[in-house]
Amino acid sequence: MGRRVGFIINPIAGMGGRVALKGTDGVVEEAIRRGARPIAEDVARLFLRELEGYAESKDVEFITGPGPLGEDVLREFGFAFEVLRHRKVAYKKVGDVEIPDTTAEDTKELGGRMLGKADIIVFAGGDGTARDVFSAVGKKIPILGVPTGVKMFSGVFASSPEDAARLLIEFIRGNARIVERDVMDLDEEAFRHDEVKPRHFGKALTPYAELLLQGAKEPTKTDEAEDVRATVEALAEELEDGIYFLGAGSTVKALKDILGIDGTLLGVDVVEIKNRRARLLVKDAAEKDLLRFVDRSPKVIVTVIGGLGFLFGRGNQQFSAKVLRGIPKENIIVVAAPSKVAKGIVRVYTGDREVDEKLRGYIKVRVSPWMEKMVRVV
Repeated sequence: MGRRVGFIINPIAGMGGRVALKGTDGVVEEAIRRGARPIAEDVARLFLRELEGYAESKDVEFITGPGPLGEDVLREFGFAFEVLRHRKVAYKKVGDVEIPDTTAEDTKELGGRMLGKADIIVFAGGDGTARDVFSAVGKKIPILGVPTGVKMFSGVFASSPEDAARLLIEFIRGNARIVERDVMDLDEEAFRHDEVKPRHFGKALTPYAELLLQGAKEPTKTDEAEDVRATVEALAEELEDGIYFLGAGSTVKALKDILGIDGTLLGVDVVEIKNRRARLLVKDAAEKDLLRFVDRSPKVIVTVIGGLGFLFGRGNQQFSAKVLRGIPKENIIVVAAPSKVAKGIVRVYTGDREVDEKLRGYIKVRVSPWMEKMVRVV
């Protein structure tokens, strides 16, 4: 039996990640000025390429938007599709980059028009796109996110574009349970100023299969905060001279405070330690800043994003495949509260299979001043 799948691409999603803007809403021109380029269509291609490898995909008919909202990418593949032509999408030139002139209203309108036509809506974007789709369809139809944005703290996203395709196939086969998952978004302007102001928009219907759907963002538990502080204090005493890339999150921010640097809560900072003294070299570094130091054998200190379970690929896209390709796995130090690694599994997704494969296997996670836990990286 064939399935009709709504498919929406937010063509500017994710552009702010590698250039340290922590989002794209309202800052597309600044992202381009810093060297960002559109990535959403490339991520959507990964989803469709994986999907076409399954026999069931032959019976899928997509319902999509015009041009960059889905049509352009689908034309590169052999899927049947129908285009909902609500308007012709114009383009605008920003510097030397041409980008689609689309808005949240395009996503909302397409989502609403897909009701009664599609069995499920798959969208490529971030938390803002999830919010827009949900605002249009509520709980009338399941939705599934292909992770393309910067934050992606909502629970409606697959762990990777390829996992989104696998999860859609499980939905088509009737093997995926339909569950309710949180749709969340952060105030991006506050986020850029190291303030976490989450807003819960509701619970969407989403297909679920083990290990294919990510969790939703969770903070460090209050009763663990003191233990985390003790853990990073012990880690700070053990750091040797050299260059360090210090990642995002409250756990690593505690380390930055102990080292006495004015580091960011939600960004990546480059620090040099010499004779047990720390010096901040780059605050809120972008991908290009990290690449300047890769040949100096830096060590990376990151934590696990609670609920999401990611080391790389959520909220820290500055650690791109290009950056991580030049860093040995043994130079990656992970510190986290015990609750964040209770399942014994953490995730990575850089979009580069070779780099992801290098990171997979097992990694040590510092969970207390005196103990490390071996955790599997998938």
